[in-house]
Amino acid sequence: MNAVPRQKLVVIGNGMAGMRTVEELLAIAPARYDITVFGAEPHPNYNRIMLSSVLAGEKQVDDIVINPRAWYADNGITLHTGDPVVGIDRAAKTVTSANGVVVPYDKLLLATGSKPLMPPLPGLELPGVVAFRDIADVEKMLDAAEAKQRAVVIGGGLLGLEAAWGLKRRGMPVALVHLMPTLMERQLDVEAGGLLQKDLTERGLHFFTSGQTEEIMGVEDGRAQGVKLTDGREIPADLVVVAIGIRPNVDLAKASGLDINRGIAVGDDMATSDPAIYSVGECVEHRGQIFGLVAPIWEQAKVCASRLAGRDDAHYETPPLSTRLKITGIDVFSAGQLAAQDEADEELVYRDSARGIYKKLVLRADKVVGAVMYGDVADGSWYFQLIREKADVAAIRDRMIFGQAYADATCKGHAGGVDVAAMSDDAQVCGCNGVSKGAIVRAITGKGLTSLDEVKAHTKASASCGQCASVVQAILTHVTGEVVEAKAAGMCGCTDLSHDEVRKEILHQGLKTQDAVRSALGWRHADGCAKCRPALNYYLLCAWPAEYVDDYQSRFINERVHANIQKDGTYSVVPRMWGGLTTPDELRAIADVADKYEIPTVKVTGGQRIDLLGVKKEDLPGVWADLGKAGLISGHAYSKGLRTVKTCVGSEWCRFGTQDSTGLGVKLEKLMWGSWTPHKVKLAVSGCPRNCAEATIKDIGVVCVEAGYDISVGGNGGIELRGTDHLVRVATEGEVLEYAGAFMQIYREEARYLERTAPWVERVGMDYVKKRVVEDAEGRRAAFARFVFSQEYAQIDPWAERASGRVDAHEFKTLAEVG
Repeated sequence: MNAVPRQKLVVIGNGMAGMRTVEELLAIAPARYDITVFGAEPHPNYNRIMLSSVLAGEKQVDDIVINPRAWYADNGITLHTGDPVVGIDRAAKTVTSANGVVVPYDKLLLATGSKPLMPPLPGLELPGVVAFRDIADVEKMLDAAEAKQRAVVIGGGLLGLEAAWGLKRRGMPVALVHLMPTLMERQLDVEAGGLLQKDLTERGLHFFTSGQTEEIMGVEDGRAQGVKLTDGREIPADLVVVAIGIRPNVDLAKASGLDINRGIAVGDDMATSDPAIYSVGECVEHRGQIFGLVAPIWEQAKVCASRLAGRDDAHYETPPLSTRLKITGIDVFSAGQLAAQDEADEELVYRDSARGIYKKLVLRADKVVGAVMYGDVADGSWYFQLIREKADVAAIRDRMIFGQAYADATCKGHAGGVDVAAMSDDAQVCGCNGVSKGAIVRAITGKGLTSLDEVKAHTKASASCGQCASVVQAILTHVTGEVVEAKAAGMCGCTDLSHDEVRKEILHQGLKTQDAVRSALGWRHADGCAKCRPALNYYLLCAWPAEYVDDYQSRFINERVHANIQKDGTYSVVPRMWGGLTTPDELRAIADVADKYEIPTVKVTGGQRIDLLGVKKEDLPGVWADLGKAGLISGHAYSKGLRTVKTCVGSEWCRFGTQDSTGLGVKLEKLMWGSWTPHKVKLAVSGCPRNCAEATIKDIGVVCVEAGYDISVGGNGGIELRGTDHLVRVATEGEVLEYAGAFMQIYREEARYLERTAPWVERVGMDYVKKRVVEDAEGRRAAFARFVFSQEYAQIDPWAERASGRVDAHEFKTLAEVG
C-alpha cells in the first residue's frame, strides 16, 4: 500500500504563535506535512514574554529558548533564520524570502506577530531610542546599562513597567512617563494601580503619570538626551525606551491581497480570506478583536493545528483573559471586568493597607465576571476558573473574597488557594507556556512522571517564570497519590530555600550581612527582592543583635516612618502609651500637634492609644519631633513588632481586681517594646477572670487571679478568631516577665517572617511550646536572657530618642533572677 504523500506547509514567523501551532500539529498529525519555517530574527524560537527577565538579569538568552535548532532537525523541519519572507504568490502558491529562497506550499501559516507601536514624535529616529520587542532591543538596552546611563521609559503598561524594572535592576536611574494617571489602567483599577506605583517608587523608579511626551530631545552628536513633556517638563536621559503597545504586522498579508482590518481577518477556523492560508497570533483580528496576551494565542494555535490536520470540528472562541506582572516581589493579577459597569454589577473589596494587599471581585447575577488582586494573588487561578466556568457563587459570596481555602475549608489538594481536584482539564495552569491541567495529567500518567522537574521537562509547565510551580506540584501529588509533602516553597523567587532553611544556614555559616546570605546561598538576584529583603533583615537582626545593623531600606514604608499610609495618601501616627496610661502633659502635646499640623482626625484606638489620622508625609518628622518633646515615642502601630499591651484598671481601682494589671502591663510593654518580631504582636493583662482587657485573644495574654497570674499564648482577634492556649500559672510578676519574654524569644527565633504567633503555635503544637517554655526551666531562662540581650541592642528610633521611658534591661534580669 502506497504511503499518502506529505503536503507542504510553510510557516512565516518563527515566534511563539507559529511554533506553538506546529507543536500542536506534530502532536496530532506528525506525518501530514513537510514543514518549512522562515524567521526574520537570527535566533531559534524563544519565549518573547520572558525578555523582561533577560533584561533584569534573571535569565540568559539561552534560558528562554523554547525550541533549539536540534528540535527542528529532529522533527524534519527546514528552518531559515534571519531570512524574512518578502513576497507571497497566491496563484502559484509560493513564498519568496529576502535571500531569494522560493518555497512552494499547499498550506501557508502567517504568524508575523506585531510591531512596536511608535508615536509620531520628533526625535524618534535618534540613536539611543529603542523599542522593547526582541532580543536585539534587549542587547541595546544592556549596552546602555553597562555604561550606567540614564533611562526614560515611555509607557506604563505591562511592557513599559517590565522594561523600567529591568533597567533599574541593571543599575540605571529610570524615569517612566505614562499618558494616563494610573499605571496598567487596562489591567488594574485605580487603587491597585496606586499600590503598584507606590511600591515601585519605593524601589527607586520615578514616575511622570498624566504625562504626554512632546518630543525626544537630541544633542549635537545626534544622540537622544531626554524627553520633553507637553507641560514643559524635561527629563534627561541617554536611553529612551518606547513601550506604549503593539500593532499587528500585516504588511506582507496586505501586499498579498488578503482581507485586512486592524489585523489579518480570520474566521472561527483561523483561516484568512484565502482558504489555503491560515493565521495566528498578534497579527490576526478575530471578530473585531486583536491579541497581545499568550492565553488566547495558545487557543488559536490549538484550533489552527486541528484545522491543518483536517479536523473540521475545531472553532475558536476568545477565552477570558488574565494578566500577571513579571516583576520580582510584586504580585499583580487581574482578569475580566475591572469594575462594576452598571447597577447589575456588584463589587466585593478587601483591603489590608499595612500589608499592601488589595482584592476586588466583580459579580453579576451571582457569577464572578472580574477580579483585581495586588500583593496576594494566591487565589488568582481559582477566581479565573470561576470566571471561565461561569460558576454560581451565591453560597460562598460572603467569604470568597478571603480565598478558596477560607470559602471551602473542607476542600483538599489546595495549592495557593487552588483546589486541583476540582479544576477542569482545560483550566490553564502555566500562562507562560499555555499548559492546561489536562496536559499535565496526561503527561504524568502517560510517561510515569514522578517529580516536578520531570513535569517541567515534558510539558514546560512552570519552566519559565515559575509562578505556577506550587499548582503543578499539587497536580502531581493528586495524580500520583503520593502523600509525601512537597518541598517547602522557597521564601521568594530569588531562592528555592525555605524560610526555615535560610535561618538555619545564617546561624550554621555565620552569615552576618544580607550580601553574605545572598552570595553564600546562591540567590538568583544579587540584590534580592521586596519579599526576601525584609525577611533577611529580620532574620539577621534576630540572629546577631549585637553585630548586625538594621537596614531600614529593607523595611516597609510604615516601619521606616513610624506611620501607616491611609487610602488618601496621608499618614496615621500613634504615640506609645505605656499600658494605656497617659498624662495631662502628653495629652496637651497631642492636642498641640493636632492643631499645629491641622490633623483632621484624632481617635482612640482599640489598643488604648490615641491615633492622629490625616498627617501629611512632609509633616511626619515635625510631628514626631514635637511629640518627642513631651516624651512620646513611636507606638510601632504598624510595625512587625510589639504594638500594644492592653490593660484594665485592675486592683488599683476596680472592686473586682485581684492584681495590679495596669502596672504589670506597663512592665511588660517596657520590657518588650522596640523588639522586632516575625509579625505584629499584641499583649493584654486583665485584672481578674472577668477579662475586660480581652487577654484570651492576644498573642500573649495574662489574666490575674487570686493565686497569681494565668499566662496564655497564641491568640488572634483578626478575621480567623483564635482563642489562646493556656501556658502556665505563676505566682509573681517576675515570673510573668520571664515566661512571656522566653516565649517571645523562641517565637522570634523559630517562626517564619510574617507568621503570627497563632499559626506558629498551631504549626509547632502547644506541647512543643510548653516543653520549651514551661518544662525546660534552664532553657526558659536562657531564652529570656537572649531576649533581654537582644533588647539592649534594639535599634534606636530615627525620629524619637529611645531612652525616654525605657526601663533598663538589667532591671528585668534582676526581677526574673537571671544572671
